[in-house]
Amino acid sequence: MTIQEAILARHSVRAYQEKPLTDDVVKVLENEISEINLKNKLHIQLILNEPKAFQGTLAKYGMFRNVSSYLVMAGKKADDLDERVGYYGEYLVLLAQTLGLNTCWVGLSYSKVPGTYVLNEGEKIACYIAIGYGETQGTGHKIKTIEQVSNVSERTPSWFKKGVEAALLAPTAVNQQKFSFEYVGMKDGHHLVRAKKGFSMIGYTQMDLGIAKYHFEIGAGKENFEWV
Repeated sequence: MTIQEAILARHSVRAYQEKPLTDDVVKVLENEISEINLKNKLHIQLILNEPKAFQGTLAKYGMFRNVSSYLVMAGKKADDLDERVGYYGEYLVLLAQTLGLNTCWVGLSYSKVPGTYVLNEGEKIACYIAIGYGETQGTGHKIKTIEQVSNVSERTPSWFKKGVEAALLAPTAVNQQKFSFEYVGMKDGHHLVRAKKGFSMIGYTQMDLGIAKYHFEIGAGKENFEWV
């Protein structure tokens, strides 16, 4: 499965098989996590065979079942932490999909189990990501139109539309899709794109923006433009 195919196949999954991640899969994930943490000042941690984080009242409210592996998405407190967590977390989510796994971003419906993760000075947990072999592949949800989240027109490049289409398939908190993309034009021979987060009482819009930007880059082709 390619990353483009993973975008189409990925849906949030809350119920999992009682099946541990294979050694090969764990090795791939841990190698990628180490590289991401090193280059992007994050402290993402893969927790294996630990069910307590998803056995409490909040997890039951979120309808999670048999979650025993998950990603702790953490990093040093910073204004852009949530966006980086979203961007690189979605990289791992789509990688997991190509490896035959299923995932679900989790903002609140989990418990922090002491001793399962490490936080260095000044770090915080932004969210968790459930990961494992789903009972199903999940289902899609209604999404906004391209016109609702961008300035796409006959004058914008074809890759811009493809980027927005990919971004609309990105997971966001309660499917709120509070983001937008603007084709700005050209400067010094480079196409420029601006991404913005909207307002939401629910929150998580900065993290959602990071997720959507990663999807946009895959759909549009990162080599075709620069972010403003």
